[in-house]
Amino acid sequence: MVATATLSSKFQISIPKAVREAQAWQAGQVFVFIPKGGGVLLAPVPHRDALTGIAGGADPKGYRDRDDRY
Repeated sequence: MVATATLSSKFQISIPKAVREAQAWQAGQVFVFIPKGGGVLLAPVPHRDALTGIAGGADPKGYRDRDDRY
C-alpha cells in the first residue's frame, strides 16, 4: 500500500485512512518519531502492560546497574 500526505502550515500530517485501518491505530494513541537516514520511522508507543514478560528467559548475570557505570 502506498499513501501520501502533505505537511500543513502548522507542521501537521493526517495519516491516511487506509494506513490507520491497516495498523488499527486509534485517535489519542501516542507515537514516537525515530530519525532514520533522510526520513523518519513512526511507531506507536506500547502500553506498559504490553511490555510485561518481554524479557522472559533473559540471563540477569552480568547486568550493569547505574552504580556500576564509570
